[in-house]
Amino acid sequence: MKRVVPVTSKKELAQFIDFPHSLYQNDKNYVPEIFIGQRDLLTPGKHPFFEHSTLQLFLAYQDNTITGRIAAIHNRNHNAFTGEKDGFFGFFDCIDDQETADLLLNSASDWVKKQGLTRLVGPTNPTTNDVCGVLVSGFDRPPIAMMPYNAPYYEKLLLNTGLRKKTDLLAYELEVASANERSLRLLDTLQNRLKRSGIIIRKVNLKDFKNEVPRIREVYNRAWDKNLGFVPMTDAEFDYLAKDLKMILDPNFCLVAEKDDKVVGFIIGIPDINQILIKNKRGRLFPIGIIRLLTQRKSITRIRVLTLGVLEGYRKLGIEACLYASVIKNTYGTRITGGECSWMLEDNYLMNHAIEQINGVLYKRYRLYEKEL
Repeated sequence: MKRVVPVTSKKELAQFIDFPHSLYQNDKNYVPEIFIGQRDLLTPGKHPFFEHSTLQLFLAYQDNTITGRIAAIHNRNHNAFTGEKDGFFGFFDCIDDQETADLLLNSASDWVKKQGLTRLVGPTNPTTNDVCGVLVSGFDRPPIAMMPYNAPYYEKLLLNTGLRKKTDLLAYELEVASANERSLRLLDTLQNRLKRSGIIIRKVNLKDFKNEVPRIREVYNRAWDKNLGFVPMTDAEFDYLAKDLKMILDPNFCLVAEKDDKVVGFIIGIPDINQILIKNKRGRLFPIGIIRLLTQRKSITRIRVLTLGVLEGYRKLGIEACLYASVIKNTYGTRITGGECSWMLEDNYLMNHAIEQINGVLYKRYRLYEKEL
């Protein structure tokens, strides 16, 4: 008998988090999420998302065996910012069975409709500022840090539930050895031109991180305000993310553009800790996982450019190119051989072109879906 039930206990929450580990136990490209991070993300009172929004988790069963999971999400900040009445789904994982997928999506749809919402969008885990999208091309390699992974059949299951494509999120691969040399040769020229306008590029000061964070947060929330699906992060949400990232940040790949002591742009690159986490088959850090993180970080060979933003009024001055080129230059003499720039909206032609100009190659594609309720 197939059924879907809401998650109501700590035991069920642990089963919800652990289900993908069982689903992908034989998939060499699967990287488990860190258990304690997922637990806190999904627990009211632990994560600042719950200060303004709510969600309900569901598990699907075939008899007594878990066969799928999903979250129904009411992101009140999203609807207040956009004026929409969107409900979201996220944390979708499922065996290759259409009936199970239908039951999961119907459960999420029914829950968001009861919240007075009229459209279902996703997946977002739980917001577009977090892990989101379904992988639809580029299944041959593991995901890089903070990017999702799923089996190829997910797209079929979701389309058959009545969802349709909303937009694609793009991931570009960039190798240091093949980066456009002209862009790097022009770096000094670009920096000198920016300096004449009073703009300098510098590393994020991790020793003054407390004061750096609010200045970067302001740019983050202003630089993407016109992008599809963007919702400003609250101070608490941004601080929560920054605290997590600080543990793995390398200032060589975290740079700001500054004019008169005002941050007008930034780029954040993070080490691909998935190269280590892929060995933690159940996502547990203790006792072995934490030892791996501490001892194997220097062996990481890839980075992910997590985010780049430049304030309107400072774009097309060469700041974006200068930030990218500076990160590439800073890999010289390190173990880093390349990485990923992600994710980019498919219609963000300016940024996509900038990556392609330095020989970035589109190699993975993720998709957001929607349907009217």
